[in-house]
Formats: sequence, structure tokens, C-alpha cells
Amino acid sequence: MLLLVCMQLYGCSITNALLPTAKPDPTPPAQWIAPMPGEGALAHDGQVSALADWWRQQQDPLLIDLIDAAQNVSTSVSAARSRIEQANAERLAANGALLPTMDAGVSAQRRSAFPPFPGGNVYQGSLQASWEIDLFGANRMARDAAQRRAQGAEANWHEARVSVAAETANQYFALRGCRHLLTISEVDAASRTEITRLTELAVNAGFQAPANSALARASEAEGRSRVTALRAQCDVDIKALVMLTGLDERDLRAKLDSVPAALPLPTPVPLATLPAATLAQRPDVYAAAQQVAAASNDVGSVEARRYPRLSLSGNIGRNRFETGDGAFNLNSWTVGPVALSLPIFDGNRRRANMAAAVARYEEVASEYRATVRRAVREVEESLVNLDSIAARSNDAQIAIDGFMTSLEAAKLRYEKGFDSLIDLEEARRSKLGAETALVNLQRERIAAWIGLYRAAGGGWQSPTYSDKTPSESKP
Repeated sequence: MLLLVCMQLYGCSITNALLPTAKPDPTPPAQWIAPMPGEGALAHDGQVSALADWWRQQQDPLLIDLIDAAQNVSTSVSAARSRIEQANAERLAANGALLPTMDAGVSAQRRSAFPPFPGGNVYQGSLQASWEIDLFGANRMARDAAQRRAQGAEANWHEARVSVAAETANQYFALRGCRHLLTISEVDAASRTEITRLTELAVNAGFQAPANSALARASEAEGRSRVTALRAQCDVDIKALVMLTGLDERDLRAKLDSVPAALPLPTPVPLATLPAATLAQRPDVYAAAQQVAAASNDVGSVEARRYPRLSLSGNIGRNRFETGDGAFNLNSWTVGPVALSLPIFDGNRRRANMAAAVARYEEVASEYRATVRRAVREVEESLVNLDSIAARSNDAQIAIDGFMTSLEAAKLRYEKGFDSLIDLEEARRSKLGAETALVNLQRERIAAWIGLYRAAGGGWQSPTYSDKTPSESKP
């Protein structure tokens, strides 16, 4: 007995020596916690139908069909859905730790006789119940951590859908931009062909030098080469859409042929109110905040497991004995024991678990701060790009109008013999360059607009958008 008491005292002294001098605060700062899902934390309220409603503002049914098809075949969306199911299963398991458990058991045996007990058959049935009373909240905090991670998984699922929608829209508008440039190039190539015909007539009649005929044919070949290159680029863009959406290429080409080649104008953006209104709704920011809260709960759960644990158990049994002299039944039940477990010495395991939980908390807190900084940068960069493109658009249009007038004048002067073919080709190149620059600028504008959509976490509330009741909820 004296040896046992000494060992207990020695174990207590070691445990006290291993305890940290100051318990870390398991609660992150209040400003780190994102709103809960019911409070409008995510864009589109995390609803699939609301995401589609947002893209319907562009009034392009084909774009909606492509986005729906892409999300149905996206591996990132399906993987995110699987992570939601895993997180929900872990949440249910953590919640079950707060409830009593009950097991049933049955057995049968035959035994030989040994005095004073006769031989015979023994049948037993029992129910065993046990319950760990969560004195210090270890299981409750583990359940809360699992709940936070499940909410973070739902946010990541929404982020996957937003990313797929943005990628599909970007590729779709890139194709429309390519087709617009192809149309411009085909018109330019036809004009060069006509100039070549007129030039050769003039050369054959002796009104121009033979070198002009060679220059005209070179210009015509350059125009045809540009058309060929753009057709190949458009075909590449179509195949990229086929890969994203999983649609049959022939069906997709038929649908695309019914869409105008011109690029659409994106929905107006309330630039003055966007930055402050979008950080909290970004899925990655929201998910990172949930990870901070989950890690905080993990710290509390690990800390609580360093304290005594109280459990209660009991069972109900029914036994039947069959012997040569007859059969009789025996029922039994027990309540207890009520067991109190006191941690004394565990080879430093609990202290190590605590240190690991605190380290994980510090890691996810650092990742959260980095995520917020990245979100601010992406939103601001998108706004700067949109502002710059808007400022350049007027100048690009003025340049096109001016070069168009110059080209028409050069054509007229060339046909009347006042200008050389070199002057005409210079005016043509200037006009074609201005048209190409304007289309590319429009493409940049749409890309920046889609970039802002992603930076905002999946859209924003604009004056042209009316709230609609979602018809499809999260998975």
C-alpha cells in the first residue's frame, strides 16, 4: 500500500511539472469569425439556382447551358461534394459521442455436469448501455469543430462551382472574341483580294509598275494567313469548351453558330461599394474562418481531455437454463458502475496533443490572414483593371473611327491614282490594328469582369439584379 501511494504522488508531481504555465486562449478574435451560412455569408446564398440567376443577367441562354453542363461533369465540383459528405459523416459521429451507447448481445452454450450443477443448455441475452458524461465539454467542442469543418466544406463546394462557372464563361467569351476577330479578318482579306485584282488590271494595262502587283499579292497572302490562324484558334477554343462541358462537338458547333460573333457588354458594377461588401462572402475566406474556429474548438477539446472523466454504465440480462430436470429463467439488471477516471501519468501524451492542437490553431490562423490579404489584393486588382480598360475604351473607339476614315480616303485616292499602294497598305494595317486592339480590349474587359466575379467570391449585388427565391439548395 505504501508503495502504491508513493507511485501516485510521484506521478502527480510529474504531471504537474509537464503542465504548461499558461493556457492558450482557444477563442480566435471576434473579427476573424465569418458569418454563419444563414446570415448571407456566401454569394448567391450558397444556392446553385441563384448562381445561375446571376449569370442570366447576361441574357445569353447558351452561356447558362454551358455553365450547367460544365458543373455537371466537373471533377472539382464532384470532389468538393464528396468532401461535404465526409465532413457531414464526421459531424454526425462527433455528435454521437455526446449520446449514450447501447449494445445487444446473445449467446448459447452447452456445458457438462459438475456437482452440484447439472449439465444442460444455457441461453443468454443482454443489453449493455454506457454514457460518458461530458463534464468539461471535450465532446461538445469536438462536435462544434466538426460542424465548423462541415460548413467550410460547403463553402469549398460553392467555390468550386464559382470557379467552374467563371472558367467556362471565360472560355466562351474568348471563343466569341476569336470569332469576332475572324469576321474582321475575313472582311479585310476580301478587301485585299479585291485590291489585288484591281492592281493586276492596272499593271497589265501599263498604268502601274509590276512591283505593285507583287506587293498586292503579298498583302493578300498575309490576309489569308491571318484568317487561317484565327480559324485554328477558334477551333482550339471550341475543343476547350468541349473538354469543359462534356458536350458533343457537333452539337456545340451548331449552338455556337446561332450566337452573334460580337462580344457582349458585361453588367454594370457598383465600384464604390464593392470592396467592403465582398470579402465576407468569398468562400475561401469563409472556409478559412471556419477552420480557425474548428481549430479553436480542437484546442478546447484536447484541454478538456486532460481533466477527469465521468462515465455511467448498466445492463439488462435474461438467462435461460435447460437441464434434464427442467428449465428455468433468470433475469438480471445492473446500474453502474459510475466511474471517475483521473489522469495521472501518460508518458507526456496529453501534453503533446495539446501542443499539436495549439500549433494547428496557429497554422490555420496564419492561413486565414493570408487568405484575407489575397482576397483584398484580387478584388482591388480587378477593380483597377476594369477602371483602366474603361479609360482606354473611348480612345480605342476614336482610333478606329479615325483609321477607318483614313482607309476609305486612301482607297479612293489609290483608285484615282493619287496615292501609292504602299500608302493604302499602311492605312489598312493601321485600321486593322485598331480594330484588333478594340476587340482585345473588349476581351480584356470581360476577362477582368469575370476576374472580379471570382475575386468577389461569386458575384455582387448590382442595381440591375433583382433578388429571386432559389429553387435548388446546397447538396
